[in-house]
Amino acid sequence: MVDFNVERIDPIALAGNAAVSNRCWMSPYVWRLGDGSYAMLVRAVPPAGETGDTGTIWYATSRDGLSFVATDTPVLSPGPGPDDIGGCEDPTPVLCDDGSVLVYYTGVDASRTHGEMLYATGPSLDRLTKQGVAMANTPSQGNIKEATVDRTSDGGWRMFYEYARDEASLIGLAVGTGVAGPWTDQKDPFGPRTDSWDSWHLSTGPMLTSDKNRPVMFYNGATRDARWRIGWVAFDAEYTQVVARGVEPLITPPPSLERNAADIAFAASVVLVGNEIWLYYSLADTHLRRAIIRRS
Repeated sequence: MVDFNVERIDPIALAGNAAVSNRCWMSPYVWRLGDGSYAMLVRAVPPAGETGDTGTIWYATSRDGLSFVATDTPVLSPGPGPDDIGGCEDPTPVLCDDGSVLVYYTGVDASRTHGEMLYATGPSLDRLTKQGVAMANTPSQGNIKEATVDRTSDGGWRMFYEYARDEASLIGLAVGTGVAGPWTDQKDPFGPRTDSWDSWHLSTGPMLTSDKNRPVMFYNGATRDARWRIGWVAFDAEYTQVVARGVEPLITPPPSLERNAADIAFAASVVLVGNEIWLYYSLADTHLRRAIIRRS
């Protein structure tokens, strides 16, 4: 039997210069460094009502996993190429065995309506070089984004991703021999549930793989009117079938005091600290939160 309970939710603080501190924050990808401190890639978005790009991606560090300090410049900014001239979104870093780093991210074109999964590589996060398309859109899968990756038992790679079809967001799965592909599509790992909180839209979230026989994804789901909540789904060891799935959302946004605030909670990363599961997510496409979760 697998189940999860939220014990506490804490706000995340992000300090930095005006270029990042005056923006809204989304997609907090947090991981632990070798000295016990924490690192984060985060998308910074212009406040509501302001025009401009759809996001820049920043690097920040923290001693306690709650109060982060950003660097002076973003690690990924729009352009100059057409694939991401409109914005850089949804960072997913992969720390490679040779010490280098790869970052999957969503590039938005000049129209602000078309997105594609891109990637950048480099010896460190402050020296990234854009490499182009990581996984191309197809006639049946559009706006591919939100990468979640994991190693396969044979040393390859498994990628979950969000894609658009028939006015819905869905979760796809592909496997590859290397972290940069090429990728071969598999059947979708799971789908929406009728008459449920995740009845229309699905989007990838972070993987908890401490139990290799029961890996868990904290995924994002929504109704057709895009009221996003965070749930969980557990797989068998090879991700061939779903073995458990939460009936109710694990995290639901609280009532907002802000007018016209988006009704959205969206999971981005998970860190295992002792017996605690730290789930990082964005709230209302504006603020960052950490939930401490227990497996029961």
